[in-house]
Amino acid sequence: MNGYLTLLDIAGYVALLLWGVHMVQTGIQRAFGPRLRTILGVALGNRVYAFFAGLGVTAILQSSTATGLIVAGFAASGLVGLVPALGAMLGANVGTTLIVQILSFDIVRIAPVLVLVGVLMFRRGNATHVRDLGRVFIGLGLLLLGLHLLMSELQPYRDLPALKTALAALSGQPGLAIILSALLAWAAHSSVAVVVLTMSFSAQGLLPLDVAFALVLGANLGTAVNPLLEGSAKNDPQARRLPLGNLLTRAVGVVIGLALLRHVHPWMGELAGDNARAVANFHTIFNLVLAAVFLPLLTPYAALLRRWLPARPSADAGHPLYLDSAARSLPVVALGNAAREALRMADTLQAMLHHSRQALAKADRKRIAEARRLDDVLDRLNSAIKTYVASLEQDDMTAEDGQRADEILAFITNLEHAGDVIDKNLLNDIGKLNKRGLTFSPEGKRELDDMHGRLEVNLRLAASLFVTTDERAARLLAAEKETFRNLESRATQAHFERLRSGRVDTAETSALHLDVLRDLRRINSHLVASAAYPTRTGGAARPVEEDDEAEGRE
Repeated sequence: MNGYLTLLDIAGYVALLLWGVHMVQTGIQRAFGPRLRTILGVALGNRVYAFFAGLGVTAILQSSTATGLIVAGFAASGLVGLVPALGAMLGANVGTTLIVQILSFDIVRIAPVLVLVGVLMFRRGNATHVRDLGRVFIGLGLLLLGLHLLMSELQPYRDLPALKTALAALSGQPGLAIILSALLAWAAHSSVAVVVLTMSFSAQGLLPLDVAFALVLGANLGTAVNPLLEGSAKNDPQARRLPLGNLLTRAVGVVIGLALLRHVHPWMGELAGDNARAVANFHTIFNLVLAAVFLPLLTPYAALLRRWLPARPSADAGHPLYLDSAARSLPVVALGNAAREALRMADTLQAMLHHSRQALAKADRKRIAEARRLDDVLDRLNSAIKTYVASLEQDDMTAEDGQRADEILAFITNLEHAGDVIDKNLLNDIGKLNKRGLTFSPEGKRELDDMHGRLEVNLRLAASLFVTTDERAARLLAAEKETFRNLESRATQAHFERLRSGRVDTAETSALHLDVLRDLRRINSHLVASAAYPTRTGGAARPVEEDDEAEGRE
């Protein structure tokens, strides 16, 4: 019974350690995530700057996975080249070693102080970032306490014969140790946790240094597997280039490290003085050497990855390109992905407006069919984005994240409604006009074409406002609602004047003309509501007027 209780205690202390690592990472991501993402995007100019940017951001975030998701998003969208993206990942791998270096020192005495300070900041802090930093301090304290309790629990068993026999067998099989550690790091999504555990076991004399170093190699390999198996990288060859490149560099390093292991571990142990420091130093040196070897070779290496994984056009326009499921645990990255997908919806709606404008001008049935197909694309993208945003954990989101999520949902909902007006109303009216062989007067055509053109401009303004959230642009877009009402009113009056003077052929043409005017105004109302009101009201979308909603139910 005591043996089972001991195993339960050990499992609990390991869970405490893992939870401490998680709290540190999420706290930092909440406090600094958006700013670090911006800094990283600016710094990805060349491989050297990218290396140090990746190192610095990962040293703060303490998650090479988070850095990798940000960089992979930039690379997949073409905002950054593959060479600097690979350089940033080499830097990220070095950045994860810094907290291991800190934890290799005996600093457990400050753990209660860290927890106390963290709780005070979390409970008493008024600002959101103060509470987030409080979470970081609590996480660091729990991590240190977990390590201390784990080492205390393991100390009585260091001379156990059965344990020595098992570890001696593992010592003769470094390849098995690498596989075991890689599986643990893959399951935990953290090389830091596995290396820290290895360091704790080694400090108690439970692990020979050669086995500990093999476990470190496996931990570095395991965390590189996650991005390749999860999210959009599974299906998109272009998105797979960066995670595959990172995995292959680590695999090459592991193979070389395994070959040199028996020659390295004696002098590494003597140089460090104690086993914990030796493990931390080996972890750091491994990633530094890997960066030094691969950094000059990134240009031909990137060319090789492009040859292996050529870009392919998306066969399905309604299939989302940026909704990476692996980023759901990082709201700052996930919301950026959702925003990029939302801009695809804006481009799709822009194409629908162009086709409806041409169909109205030239009686082109093919344009009508293409616009209807694009409405199906719009509906599928809208559904995918809503599902993705709704799947994000609310507990991991800051108030700013929640506001941005509301803005994204308001934007895509109104774009989808605008597409429905085009599909179910405007295209039907144009189809009736063409089917019955009717035509508008030259003046009426010119008015409708001008309003159509103004809609396209307003859609571009709404998309820009969605990205910038600039209040001046919001006021300009909001003013377009009244402008469009005036345009519709003047066009209607002018139409009645032409009707009274006999310049309109039939009453049927007159009814269709008024219907098209109403449809264009309703589309504009949704464009204004998509971005102008959320920006001015802090994320809460103002509804379209009741008369517009009533028209939509006809």
